[in-house]
Amino acid sequence: MREGLIKFAGFTGAVARAGLWLAGIGLVLMTAFVFAQVFYRYVIGSSLFWAEPAAVMLMGWFIFLGAAVGVKEGYHLSFDVGLMVVPESWRPWFHTLSDLVVTSFGFGMAWFGWQLAERAAGGVVPGLGISRLWDFAPVIGGGLLLMLFSVERILRRAAGLRTLRFGDNDDAADGEVDGLAGGIPAEAVLHGEAPRARKGD
Repeated sequence: MREGLIKFAGFTGAVARAGLWLAGIGLVLMTAFVFAQVFYRYVIGSSLFWAEPAAVMLMGWFIFLGAAVGVKEGYHLSFDVGLMVVPESWRPWFHTLSDLVVTSFGFGMAWFGWQLAERAAGGVVPGLGISRLWDFAPVIGGGLLLMLFSVERILRRAAGLRTLRFGDNDDAADGEVDGLAGGIPAEAVLHGEAPRARKGD
């Protein structure tokens, strides 16, 4: 199972990189479209009728793709104060519970996003002339990716493989610390193991 998950991580990593690139391109295009619309409206005195709906649609894509990639990479903030007061052996269960909640949220996004898309598919996006289904496609795509990346995290944890969390210093998820801040770990402070400050520090 471990070997299969390690190979699967290559696939999900490629999906995450593609999603991040698409999100970045979408952000740049949205900015360019908004700038062009402002320039045309206030300098030229005309209007790009397609710019606003295109920018809004692109914003949906880069938000939902970026959020899903954040789950894969462990970039989302989390409140771990409660984890510091429970035994270390309990922590993976709480992490898994968190991933299950995210998986459920992703399922809800995909399921209800599809229902909305089905109902709106007959309409047309003003200015773009495409089906309104595309307004809800980012919600569906983002939900599916949230489920994929969250289930991967759950399976990796069950197989004893590392999963990244916000604030980790193991960027490659290979068990080796890649960068270490000079501060005192919060856990050491909580358990009274932090070294006392010296005079003059």
